[in-house]
Amino acid sequence: MNFGRIFVMAKNVFQEVIRDRILYIIGFYVFLFALASRIIPEFAATAKEKMLLDFGLAAMNASGLIVTIFVGTGLVNKEIDKRTILVLMAKPISRSEFIISKYLGLSAVLAVLVAAMTAIYFVFLQFSQIPYQTTSILIAVIFLFLQLSLITAVAITLSVFTSSLLATALTFAVYLMGNITPDLVQLGRLSRNSGMEKLTQGLYLILPDLSRLDLKNDAVYGLQALPDPMALIINAGYGLLYSVMLLAIAILIFSQREF
Repeated sequence: MNFGRIFVMAKNVFQEVIRDRILYIIGFYVFLFALASRIIPEFAATAKEKMLLDFGLAAMNASGLIVTIFVGTGLVNKEIDKRTILVLMAKPISRSEFIISKYLGLSAVLAVLVAAMTAIYFVFLQFSQIPYQTTSILIAVIFLFLQLSLITAVAITLSVFTSSLLATALTFAVYLMGNITPDLVQLGRLSRNSGMEKLTQGLYLILPDLSRLDLKNDAVYGLQALPDPMALIINAGYGLLYSVMLLAIAILIFSQREF
């Protein structure tokens, strides 16, 4: 594995995605937040500050998720459909380098998007004179990026053996299920059905537990209490390890494909 080639290909992925006007999503985020800052105070006079804090992070999450799913599921299949994969595979580029570069390139785009939206978020909070805890919000944003990076790995893994449309639907389903996996386990226990309990336990083990990487509520409603540092390290390690595992699976499947 040549890290120089990975860096060059990841840079090309980054530039290609940026050229697709993906940064317009930042303008969409500004529009949503500006609209919310006008509407929410009209309906929630007492809790408007926390609602705006929550909405800003939720909109950031949704905007990043749109890019992650719709761009991530097309990165590999676009090369296959255009037959440019044949040119790439003819060069001294391994299939593992190809997959990793796609992942790193899109992750870099997400980092830029999240950083830009975070800056806009803080500007809105300052102008609206909403009190906030900077450290808690920054931690929540970092874990939001980790969550999006994990979903990027899911999207790329699914796209190496399915069509872009099916990979998009499956990635979105994994995201939804991943946010409620702890609730599924509790549901299985409450059902008092051994089959249901085994099914929910199996889903919990297979699907990513995205609730570990969701700290929005801590940032919005727990302003005075910072999360436990050890818990943060464990949860961050979980997200990174899960992403590495998915990429390993993607490389294994992709290495078996014939073009």
